[in-house]
Amino acid sequence: MRVTGIENGFRNRLRNSFANSPVILRWLMAGCVAVCLWLPVQAFAGGTINIYSHRQQILIQPFLDEFTKATGIQTKVVYASKGLAQRLQAEGAASPADVILTVDIARLAEYANLDLLASVESAVLTANIPAHLRASDNRWFGLSERARIVVTARDRVPADAIQRIEDLADAEWQQRICTRPGSHVYNRALMASLIAAHGAEAAQSWAEKLVANLARKPQGNDRAQAKAIFQGICDVAIMNSYYYGNMKFNDDAEQRSWADAIRLVFTNQADRGNHINISGGGVAKHSRNKQQAVAFLEFLTGEVAQQLYGTVNYEYPVNPAVAPPAELASWGPFKRDKLPIERLAELAPQAQMIIDRVGW
Repeated sequence: MRVTGIENGFRNRLRNSFANSPVILRWLMAGCVAVCLWLPVQAFAGGTINIYSHRQQILIQPFLDEFTKATGIQTKVVYASKGLAQRLQAEGAASPADVILTVDIARLAEYANLDLLASVESAVLTANIPAHLRASDNRWFGLSERARIVVTARDRVPADAIQRIEDLADAEWQQRICTRPGSHVYNRALMASLIAAHGAEAAQSWAEKLVANLARKPQGNDRAQAKAIFQGICDVAIMNSYYYGNMKFNDDAEQRSWADAIRLVFTNQADRGNHINISGGGVAKHSRNKQQAVAFLEFLTGEVAQQLYGTVNYEYPVNPAVAPPAELASWGPFKRDKLPIERLAELAPQAQMIIDRVGW
């Protein structure tokens, strides 16, 4: 245990006062001394935090190991792809959860809307995370950036053929585009960004033309779109950039072939920048270990963890002081859309209505 000079001085003054006090006061002060001596121990002890994670163990275990190595704080994790918000809600004040980790603003907003996250004041988080990538009330924080990009067939589409996400509405791409369903949270956030940029009417017009340009019914995940380009089913697709890294370095040779078949296009570089989403997290409202929980979030925004996001899952740092690792840097620098990320959550219901109307 580390004890500072300030703490030693404080303890000595308490002991001196104790020795010179009447008997009754000594009993009272004994309790105070015990508490005051115990508090610094807790402040510097490792302890344990309980994490509810929507992210897979393979993706976050390296972060947990580094955090424990740096702080001595142990971690216990409940992993689930869905249902954790409902579990936390049902547990109420008895919940053991200290930290929530998830992806996409829609899922973070769900926790916030259910009042399951605590507001956090941290100078470290404020310094490390740009304002547009965290909640205005400090209940959730972006921990990595996830670019939703266009990919094109290397052998069938010129490198500069698509420059803006709006270009996907052009008649040139009729029956040449593949996407996963529009109602998926990734595409819903993209639709919300178009509403923010152009208004609902123009965004719906874009969506109608996009659907008219599809080569097949929306289906599969983002990897399935790269596979469809490899198979010649379509020439253009929408996907999150990190899927490219995951396929490029996959043990499966077939997935490496899908990655080889596509070119990455970061859109809107001459105007607002490429649409961005996040992975993120927050402190559970009823956490019993808030100090350690905040320390974990702060660690995730520091240099070690921010580099890990790039090497483990090919996601970009949110901390502007941390450069992306070599592989991400090799994909080229790009301009990000600085739209406040919580605006995507606000516009999500409107985006979903448009998606339903156009049949995406």
